[in-house]
Amino acid sequence: MPSFNIFTPLLLLCLLSLATKFSFQPLSSYCPNSTTYTPKSTYHTNLNLLVSYLSSNAITAKNGFYNTTAGRSPNIAYGLFLCRGDVINDECQDCVTTASREILEICPNRTVATVWYDKCLLRYSNKNIFSSMDTSIWIIMYNPQNVTEPERFRPLLASTMDELATRAASDGSGKKFATKEATFTVFQKLYGLVQCTPDLSKNDCNTCFRDAIARLPSCCDIKLGARILFPSCNIRNEFYPFYTIATPDSNDKGNGGISTTVILAIVVVVVVALLLFSIVLWCNVTKARKKYIAYSAIKEDVGDDITYDFETIAAATNNFSHDNKIGQGGFGAVYKGTLPNGQEIAVKRLSKSSGQGAEEFKNEVMMVAKLQHRNLVRVLGFCLEGEEKILIYEFFPNKSLDYFLFDPTKQIQLDWSRRYKIIRGIARGIFYLHEDSQLRIIHRDLKASNILLDEDMSAKISDFGMAKIFGVDQTRGNTSRIVGTFGYMSPEYAIHGQFSVKTDVFSFGVLILEIITGKKNSDFYESDGAGDLLSYAWKYWRDGTLMELMDPTLADSHSRIEVIRCIHIGLLCVQEDFDARPSMVSVDLMLNSYSVTLQVPQHPPFFAHSRTELNATSESIQ
Repeated sequence: MPSFNIFTPLLLLCLLSLATKFSFQPLSSYCPNSTTYTPKSTYHTNLNLLVSYLSSNAITAKNGFYNTTAGRSPNIAYGLFLCRGDVINDECQDCVTTASREILEICPNRTVATVWYDKCLLRYSNKNIFSSMDTSIWIIMYNPQNVTEPERFRPLLASTMDELATRAASDGSGKKFATKEATFTVFQKLYGLVQCTPDLSKNDCNTCFRDAIARLPSCCDIKLGARILFPSCNIRNEFYPFYTIATPDSNDKGNGGISTTVILAIVVVVVVALLLFSIVLWCNVTKARKKYIAYSAIKEDVGDDITYDFETIAAATNNFSHDNKIGQGGFGAVYKGTLPNGQEIAVKRLSKSSGQGAEEFKNEVMMVAKLQHRNLVRVLGFCLEGEEKILIYEFFPNKSLDYFLFDPTKQIQLDWSRRYKIIRGIARGIFYLHEDSQLRIIHRDLKASNILLDEDMSAKISDFGMAKIFGVDQTRGNTSRIVGTFGYMSPEYAIHGQFSVKTDVFSFGVLILEIITGKKNSDFYESDGAGDLLSYAWKYWRDGTLMELMDPTLADSHSRIEVIRCIHIGLLCVQEDFDARPSMVSVDLMLNSYSVTLQVPQHPPFFAHSRTELNATSESIQ
């Protein structure tokens, strides 16, 4: 036995160092930009107190859960943490302490925030979050590799998670936590775990689990591993023991005459074998984690089947009648429709000359349908029958931004607070497409008519018919088929067919200038000597008279600082040198923090087309 005694401490030390290294890296976070507080405000003070309360109570928290408040109304900060059910007190304290410190760095100046770690969750809000189920935000993480026998695996996963949900929701200990091992093959076991916050009722806990389990078929019910995280519950499955497996207590007696020495010898051998296995496992898990795909979203009810038959859509639009027509795009007409259940929809019927194949169309629709963000129009479904290619979107009675912005009688309804909200909403939507969705999406046709407005006049980016899907590491593309709208297209795209995230940034800059001036970019081409909107704005920038650019209807509602800052950002976005344009990450920071210093913009491209030249160019663009 001496060799075991020599190596065991070294193996333990190695394993512990690996565990320490990987235990407390944040898995994901949620920091909504719509809820911010002022630094050094009363809420800020209360929040600092709150996270210190949470950190100091981690080691004594019953069932690894604790919730509390700090301050008084109207500046109360509500907070809670939840440690994984198998995590011991010291680990729970370390994780919560880390989360308490890092959440304020990850989500600076946010009044609402959630951060998920492997072994704990921490969240806070300016509204009461206690004993309330929240599945509005969800995070999905999965190993991209598939199991070898998916048809056998699916029912095993479903039955395992179903049993775990039932057990955890009814957990008499109060932990609302359950784990299970299930045999898949002779050499593979499925390990499952579910947990919800103990302050939830049995019904709410069960509902939360069922909502999470229901998402598995659409993403990861044949994957080697997956986890779904909600603020109120989480589920996970893997093919390795990622949690501490409980073992029954044993004693020296009642072992069928086996001596204590033999038992100890067996234990030592098993422990050493497990340690060696664990080290190899940690290395493999570490590599696998790097390959995990993760995405997050606002909760939306996207069904597994989003196909519609042609008869249903024809009936909903009164056979695509002219009276139901609400728009005309480059690839087809848009109609208002009403489904049998009374739901109003927008129906885009692609023209037969759209140039997109059936399989390509379906694949792109299925991808776009998975994009879930408050500033994107939701794709409800599609119809693909014969030569018919139809997209079904949610309907917005307020129509599009251009309907208000460029109408002298309606633009007065867009005061500065609404326009600023629209600018920030568009920025968040593009940011999501470029950085936070599963794949990088380049819209390529951002313009006022493709920004829809909901009942609260919040911006919703629509029309992904020209969007390009990039891999996460892809940054640029090239095409000989130029699509888009002249005036919103960046020069490198319009002239050379080169597109990237900076193509959308350019279009966003044009949109900012249109929103502030209330003038359509194309209108300048119809006025002799007026040049274009970008040249127009650049002239006022050089003259130091930026406020003269502002739409006169904003005279009584604007914030001078915000208007000037937005014009400045707009000019940064439309710089001729695409490398000089900021990314949407930077744009989002500029719009949400006055402490971010803005660079001096370089000149925009100058378009000096005559009316004849413009018309000729427009006809060649699809």
